[in-house]
Amino acid sequence: MDDLSIFQDKTIVPTDKDLAGRLGSTFDLWIQFKDFVFEKYPKAIAEWNYPGIKYGWNFRIKDKKRAIIYFLPRDNYFKVAFVFGQKATDTILESDVSPGIKNDLEKATKYAEGRGIRIDVKDNLILTDIKKLIEIKLAN
Repeated sequence: MDDLSIFQDKTIVPTDKDLAGRLGSTFDLWIQFKDFVFEKYPKAIAEWNYPGIKYGWNFRIKDKKRAIIYFLPRDNYFKVAFVFGQKATDTILESDVSPGIKNDLEKATKYAEGRGIRIDVKDNLILTDIKKLIEIKLAN
């Protein structure tokens, strides 16, 4: 399975119109998550990032020092990605976040900056968990 951004052209920064056309029904969830981060942390900075042809365009929201959340656009869905330090990881493992997310986090390789996970967003069933992860990220 090809796990690359649907936006590969380095010279064209994706727009909301581009996103809406490619994400389909999940575009509304993208907007909900983006708005939720800004509701919780109004000083956040949102930006498109092109780390290279291997990955294509992704969208991230960050504070001054670190990324809060990454949005990885795919065809008719998107992924969200987080990197959690040890304190946030411990909080998540003690929370009521779904067992699948906890399992992925426990299995994730531990790097100096923390453990990274990616979560497919294909419908609103994951909405509550993602919002909890955003809150935990902002609190830690």
